[in-house]
Amino acid sequence: MNMRNQWSVLPIVAGLASGLLTGCGTESGGSGGSGSSVVMGMSDDVLATDPASGYDPGSWLLFNNVFQSLLSFPKGGTEPEPEAAKECGFSDTQAKVYKCTLQDGLKFSNGDALTSEDVKFSFDRMLKINDDAGPAIMFPMLDKVETPDEKIVVFHLKVPDATFPSKIASGAGSIVDHRQYDATGLRKDGKAVGSGPYKLDSFGDDEAVFSVNDNYKGTADIQNSGVTLKFFHGDQSALKKDLLDGKVDIAYRGLTASDIADIDQGSSDSGVEVIEGSSAEVQHLVFNMDDPVAGQLGVRQAIAYLIDRDALIKNVYDDTATPLYSIIPAGIAGHNTAFFDRYGARPSQTKAAAALQAQGITGKVKLTLWSTPSRYGPATDQELKAIAGQLNASGLFDADVKSVDYAQYEKDIADGKYGVYVKGWVPDYPDADNFTAPFFGAGNVLSNNYTNSTITGTLIPRTAAQSDRAATDNDFGKLQDIVAAQLPVLPVWQAKQYAVAREGVYGLEYCLDASTVFRFWELSKD
Repeated sequence: MNMRNQWSVLPIVAGLASGLLTGCGTESGGSGGSGSSVVMGMSDDVLATDPASGYDPGSWLLFNNVFQSLLSFPKGGTEPEPEAAKECGFSDTQAKVYKCTLQDGLKFSNGDALTSEDVKFSFDRMLKINDDAGPAIMFPMLDKVETPDEKIVVFHLKVPDATFPSKIASGAGSIVDHRQYDATGLRKDGKAVGSGPYKLDSFGDDEAVFSVNDNYKGTADIQNSGVTLKFFHGDQSALKKDLLDGKVDIAYRGLTASDIADIDQGSSDSGVEVIEGSSAEVQHLVFNMDDPVAGQLGVRQAIAYLIDRDALIKNVYDDTATPLYSIIPAGIAGHNTAFFDRYGARPSQTKAAAALQAQGITGKVKLTLWSTPSRYGPATDQELKAIAGQLNASGLFDADVKSVDYAQYEKDIADGKYGVYVKGWVPDYPDADNFTAPFFGAGNVLSNNYTNSTITGTLIPRTAAQSDRAATDNDFGKLQDIVAAQLPVLPVWQAKQYAVAREGVYGLEYCLDASTVFRFWELSKD
């Protein structure tokens, strides 16, 4: 299974009521955009311009700016608010019927009217195409979409899902023009027709050009006249050079931790500034529960007792991340510190040795940690080698690291060939459900052969059905405690989010929050 994020480098939805949500943002048209255009560089690629296919951070950046969803996450906000919709809400008490009423006068960038027909078409199309690299995997609960009239959309769910509003507020909820897209096939021409703040003027191997959509009607207040997005295809040094040379105004997603630290220390001399934001991106070590070595609880416990997160973050990541002690990151409702409480923050050779002895293991544990060189950040291999060094320094392990390209890595994981491997995760929507259900629910995307009947049979269904998200904290706490005890994964770090901008560029603080929505419209330049 392929999911967005996905696993890739680099909010809290509370109190979803069954009543209707009302808009909180300031409605704006496409007449904004009187400021200068902005040039942004990114080392990630945009893998798709069609929302039925793209499920990577680069593609969702495009979707969030070119397409509208019924709801969206406001800057710094933790709860989805109306965007293309005027109001939305569950119309039943079981969180199985979700109804939205569209704003008046919505249009796509080509002038076509946007009606409920387009919303239904977009969801039906995504599910029918069911692309392996697309977001259809997020909607197994969606039974059917009805359109009583051109303004009303009704979603019928197979099972209760109080996180449904957050899912449709994400890039997966992008609305396309039914006149411009094939109902059964992906668009291949690199073009896009949406109703978002921007229209896509051109898309090529090295750059995408966006201009303001004059037909836009929504909550975004556009602060520039357009954005050019330059692709550096993983070449961090070239991105840094073009930033310092003034060829790009902003560098986002792709500078190494050492680059960010160097720029931050010398920013007064270089004419650039590092902007830090919050992030819910996480990274875990994953254990194959069927592996003859990693499948032994004592081995996993020993690793948990020996890992030194603080040293990894200081020596490998130059303090551009923070230690993570649970599967739900800090800043997300329901987060606890289950791994800190059970295994502590400081390495303990004594406790690790005791865990191995309790398993009946007396000699050194021979172990390979599997990595992939760039998918989860340029320092991933270095990090895994540092973890192996920590394990070996205890005298309890004989660990080494092997790194393979991402395509082979994913295939080997699916085939069960690795005992311990690394995975990163950028959330689809800001709710604890997105850090638990994909990993421990049906269709576990980790491919690590872990199941727990209490989690799958009780905790995940019960939290999904709870409209008051604050009321899920206890169940999510139980889930995290179970995972910490059984150790199918070991959380390592939670990222900080960075962008680097030249002097005279503003608004980036509104683009770097845990919703992972990068808002082009907030950028401005002198």
